[in-house]
Amino acid sequence: MSAVAIGFLGTGSYVPERIVTNDEIAELVVDATAEWVLDKTGIATRRWAAPEEATSDLAAKAALRALERAGLSPDRIDHLIVSTSTGDHPQPPTACLVQDLIGAHAAACFDLNAVCAGFLYGVELARALTTVRPGTHALVIGADVYSRILDFTDRRTSVLLGDGAGAAVIGQVPDGEGILRTDLSSYGESRDLIRVVAGGSRVPTTVETVAEGAHYFTMHGRGVRDFVMGTLPPLLDKLVTEAGFTIDDVDCFVPHQANGVLLRELAQRCGLAGAHTHLVVDRYGNVGSASVPVALDDAVTSGAIRPGQLVLLAGFGGGMSVGAGLVRWSG
Repeated sequence: MSAVAIGFLGTGSYVPERIVTNDEIAELVVDATAEWVLDKTGIATRRWAAPEEATSDLAAKAALRALERAGLSPDRIDHLIVSTSTGDHPQPPTACLVQDLIGAHAAACFDLNAVCAGFLYGVELARALTTVRPGTHALVIGADVYSRILDFTDRRTSVLLGDGAGAAVIGQVPDGEGILRTDLSSYGESRDLIRVVAGGSRVPTTVETVAEGAHYFTMHGRGVRDFVMGTLPPLLDKLVTEAGFTIDDVDCFVPHQANGVLLRELAQRCGLAGAHTHLVVDRYGNVGSASVPVALDDAVTSGAIRPGQLVLLAGFGGGMSVGAGLVRWSG
């Protein structure tokens, strides 16, 4: 008996209405100009959530769009997974809030946090869950609201980040299509490259931690760049090779939308010059765990990904964590 083929049945995304230009961000960020931001990041605009919008609100809107494209009602979802590092609350899980918002009352719900790699972690969990229970469906959502934890005295980090959500419905697809191979890996020795120091059990929230700005997102940009350039090219090459292909066979590359300048260099370093690298970072900035699914949905809806094509997905973020997947796109 052959293994059940599992793949993407539908994608969806949502970004907030508020567009924040480089001119606006330069007024907030110390020692930044609009020209400097564009030159260093390739980002022209990013989206920020409205005051009344939280991560679950963005996630629910992306989820409903993915369900519509998959042709499924919310009550057909068996597992609902939300990847986020900016949940609505420490508890309950944001996934349970999304469940209630969209009416997916039959779903088992949970959050996961692998930061910007989390969507790929969720996809692999969904693949496993729907493989052992053929005919079931999983809804995987990546969503983050980073605009609430930005330190505007840190120009190299605060200019990068935005808010958004992307979603995918995972389930059975025709043989030979779907998710061909995945790779999940973590590098705890590099955990300090990306972090939020306060707000957990090691450094609980106090008046002092708030005054010190210890709840802001921090990132060592040079260290992250070196990690990505040293880790991703061999990992992606190995993934594709073990799936029985070469890098030249890849039709579309959808990476985490970290920084436009970094991503163009990464595609070259990985030997993906012949593939289409799909970027939305210029419009939306770095939207954390939402980056890969937002870019994926944009690639699908714009026609950059077509049925039968070989698609390479890659996420990388705090932990440090890396998730990658090779997919024969269904259609």
